[in-house]
Amino acid sequence: MFRVTADRLQAYLDFDPERKRDLTELHKLVVSAAPALKRYFHRGTPAGEAGMRMKMIGYGKFRYAVKSGKSTEWPVIGVALQKNYISVYVAVTRQGAPVVSRYAGKLGELRMGGNNFSFERFDDLKHDAVSTLFAEVAGIFSSDPENPVRYMQGS
Repeated sequence: MFRVTADRLQAYLDFDPERKRDLTELHKLVVSAAPALKRYFHRGTPAGEAGMRMKMIGYGKFRYAVKSGKSTEWPVIGVALQKNYISVYVAVTRQGAPVVSRYAGKLGELRMGGNNFSFERFDDLKHDAVSTLFAEVAGIFSSDPENPVRYMQGS
């Protein structure tokens, strides 16, 4: 597993100098399309608690309950450095289905998962389509703040 050792947002952005521009340009796109989703450094779930340990850049926050009965914080949109690419995770659905899957093949993505996509370079992305996705995510979250809670809890 690729491990980013950063402990704050600026350190995360500086972690891989070759991909800093990709993160910065993606940030501009998120801010333009979804300004209500504020950027922050997501430290991952602390050891000993249920949840993902992955550090990432988060946009928007919500809390959901985990099996232990505790709750954990998670980003509405998360951006994570991987060894050879950057992943974007989305925690909302549309009509009960992962919203990202509706954009399969339209984002310029390297690969697509259930509610995430990955890319190597920002310039590979189809910026208009990614912007539309981010705006849709922000709109869904704004009108239904419990949407990502239901998604993360598998309801």
